[in-house]
Amino acid sequence: MNKVFLYNTLTRQKDEFKPLHGRKVDLYTCGPTVYNYAHLGNLRTYIFEDVLRRVLEFNGYKVKHLMNITDVGHLTSDADTGEDKLEKGAKREGKSVWEIAEFYTQAFKENLNDLNIKEPTIWCRATDYIKEQIKFIRKLEKRGLIYKTSDGVYFDTSKYPDYPKLARLNLEGQKEGSRVEINKEKRNPTDFALWKFSYANGRSFDSAQDDAASRRQMEWKSPWGVGFPGWHLECSAMSIKKLGKEFDIHCGGVDHVSVHHTNERAQNWGLTGKESVKWWVHGEFLIINEGKMAKSEGNFITLQTLKDRGINPLAYRYFVLQAHYRSKLNFSWEALQAAQAGYDNLIRDIAGLEPPTPRLWRSGKPGQACNTCLGKFTQAINDDLNTPAALAVVQELLKSDKPSSKKRQTIIEFDKVLGLNLNQYKKEKVVSREVEKLIKERQTARQNRDFKKADEIRQKLEEQGIKIKDLPDGGYEID
Repeated sequence: MNKVFLYNTLTRQKDEFKPLHGRKVDLYTCGPTVYNYAHLGNLRTYIFEDVLRRVLEFNGYKVKHLMNITDVGHLTSDADTGEDKLEKGAKREGKSVWEIAEFYTQAFKENLNDLNIKEPTIWCRATDYIKEQIKFIRKLEKRGLIYKTSDGVYFDTSKYPDYPKLARLNLEGQKEGSRVEINKEKRNPTDFALWKFSYANGRSFDSAQDDAASRRQMEWKSPWGVGFPGWHLECSAMSIKKLGKEFDIHCGGVDHVSVHHTNERAQNWGLTGKESVKWWVHGEFLIINEGKMAKSEGNFITLQTLKDRGINPLAYRYFVLQAHYRSKLNFSWEALQAAQAGYDNLIRDIAGLEPPTPRLWRSGKPGQACNTCLGKFTQAINDDLNTPAALAVVQELLKSDKPSSKKRQTIIEFDKVLGLNLNQYKKEKVVSREVEKLIKERQTARQNRDFKKADEIRQKLEEQGIKIKDLPDGGYEID
């Protein structure tokens, strides 16, 4: 059995991955806050998480993958201040928060489909687990870990000695306002909201005193007052509910380390009294003009923008795989165009290969002749998801003198991890570079009215199984 090595943010080292329960892996990945479209930086994280899942499955693990949908509680500030992003989105578009959540959830799922990202085994909406979140807080309350202020219920981080470990925080040197905004009622700068009140001190809406237009659309009754759960709480409540008090892997972007995941870890400890997550795995930023791509920066680009420019979403996936998930990746249109060209060339090269023999196709095995490349590929992906090295193995195989059909079958195996749909193209529809050159020469001959040469090239193409249908507008179709 091959060994898989992953970098654990908690330990700051790369170690052999060993699941808690045999060949079963429980995986939690932080999903989108559905108030707007996901941008390319967000989608880079989901691609890395998809590769992680595919690598684990490639190695024979059965993965239970849970992803949340944040449809309430994610405020515009990490300091538990500002407007709820869903409420803000509803005002922006003149819709209800429920309509906003549903629309952008479906848009996100379309992005996953376009990028060939596997959907999670289980989807969890935060609003479907309000009761579980309230129960979670009550258990923390019984253990003396929370306190109430005029605007909500907070977790007392001073009660958790190991709080700084995940992000390597320097609490003594940290002044309030450097990481979070000032809230004078908080006992410690790092304390965070478990439940936010809709109105001061948790009271109910009073139409005689309050402007009805400012009333929240999402709020629930709780033992502490009318309000809504904190963003960090939902992930802890749902992951523990569905995966148990201890589970294998929790993923997200590096921007989640210092606040969101640090707070999740504290909550989990408060409930279970132990380390709930064995592996914390984080992907780096997609950067543009030396800054991270983010909605708050106003520099975000969506997948639809790429599609409108004629970029295949899988070319973006290919672009992402060319960099290691723990290294920053600089976005530029020139780099993306180069990735599109590289992806197209890869498709053409593979399309020119012979299909696997029926025996190999049925067995699903690449054959003895390609075991060396399969071993190199496995070694690369099992070394902390080294996709650049894995793509290099693909090129090495294509340039080798191994039998054409076995090359293709081996690449089909590789694509179980890469997810680039490398075998979706039929040979007669996506032609090799040699055939493409002949077609261009024939088009030039036709334009020059050299029909004798055009007919000669047509005959050469037909001998290779390529039939050309000339169109009235001067174009052609490959039959």
